[in-house]
Amino acid sequence: MTSIPSVNPETGKVINEIEMHNEEQINQILIRSSQSFREWKRTDISERKELLHNFAEILRKNKQEYGKLITTEMGKVIKQAVPEVAKCADMFDYFADNAEKMLKPEPAEKDSLDSMIHYEPMGTVLAIKPWNFPFWQVLSAASHVLAGGNVMLLKHSSYVPMCALEIENIFLEAGFPEGVFQTLLIDGKMASSLIPREEIKAVSFTGGYDAGQKVAEIAAHNMKKSVLELGGSDPFIILDDANIGMAGKVGVASRFINTGQTCIAAKRFIVMEEVSDEFTEKFVEGTQNLKTGNPMDPETDIGPMVRNEQIRILEDQVKDAISKGAKALVPGGRMKTEGYMYSPTVLSEVTRDMRVMREETFGPLAPIITVKTEEEAVELANDSDFGLGASVWSQDRERAMRVASELETGMVGVNSFCTPHACLPFGGVKKSGMGRELSKHGFYEFMNIKSVKLM
Repeated sequence: MTSIPSVNPETGKVINEIEMHNEEQINQILIRSSQSFREWKRTDISERKELLHNFAEILRKNKQEYGKLITTEMGKVIKQAVPEVAKCADMFDYFADNAEKMLKPEPAEKDSLDSMIHYEPMGTVLAIKPWNFPFWQVLSAASHVLAGGNVMLLKHSSYVPMCALEIENIFLEAGFPEGVFQTLLIDGKMASSLIPREEIKAVSFTGGYDAGQKVAEIAAHNMKKSVLELGGSDPFIILDDANIGMAGKVGVASRFINTGQTCIAAKRFIVMEEVSDEFTEKFVEGTQNLKTGNPMDPETDIGPMVRNEQIRILEDQVKDAISKGAKALVPGGRMKTEGYMYSPTVLSEVTRDMRVMREETFGPLAPIITVKTEEEAVELANDSDFGLGASVWSQDRERAMRVASELETGMVGVNSFCTPHACLPFGGVKKSGMGRELSKHGFYEFMNIKSVKLM
């Protein structure tokens, strides 16, 4: 393959062919990255702050245009694509305003004048990112990586090459020096082969577990830092004293945002028996009210899935559940269209041995399982290889916080679902990854934390 096809998921048609970089171009890009780092790390934080704010303003000014590009290339409904861009702008402003404080050397002990902790950039960070949030997944890492004085090389998903190139153009338009942020038009195999290169100092990866494990192995073998976000199977726990109307409404939004193709979406609905009928009724009603169709229509809730391969995986998971006794309350399924449309599916009478409970379901599919006790809900929620996010619903705040503290996840929403914020660390445990993005914790992941002793 010498080019990357950009496909519109609504129609299944190729809309562009992007030439891949050859070996000589790749070498030039890596050399330029190292050269740019030597200058960028010395750039005063006030100048970096101004450029970060410039970037945010360009995003806000052109959010409709960029939103349409996202919708065209990966199918996200337009009413979610535009806010994705706007949220990226807010994130860049956050790190523009807070990077100086995060970078400030601090005393090793209170009132100490001779022992300091310094924070210094590592160098070139290779970012390997997925398609489901084409701007956010890239920029949530780039915001603090660049604010700290590092530079970035992006290997974006081959599903969104036009988004990848547009992001690089925005950095240049904002005034960032050439080489500080560059896009590599390469495949995954080539990206992995670059990790041992001297120019690469660290890796930021978001994607599937198998690919992430390989990236982590290569990085560890070469003694390089890696931060991994590897997906999730987030439990959405409804206790018997929950506000069922609100839980049903938010549950639908959490499960079907981005047509269900979201790592921190609700994936397993765990409901106590006393309220299971009421919750299920509310959830089914909300699901049936979703509008499926043209993602450019501002009224559409469910657009196409990104590719046919993703539909096939979802179909196999549903068949497995049905064969083991699950009931389809909302049958949903593949739609007869040109593109990759799959209407929402809701399953009841689910058991923990079904694939929909053991695997990540990356599409508009919602399994509902009932439990008798709070303890059983926690045990079932933790009975997963994943540990990214979770949601707990109870009108008793103390009870909800107790359950939240027992969940084996990196994030928990109480009477809400998990959404990323610049000021909060983002990441998971177990097979959901290691390390964090965002907040000061993500900022320091790609910094050399240096002890300095003055004599």
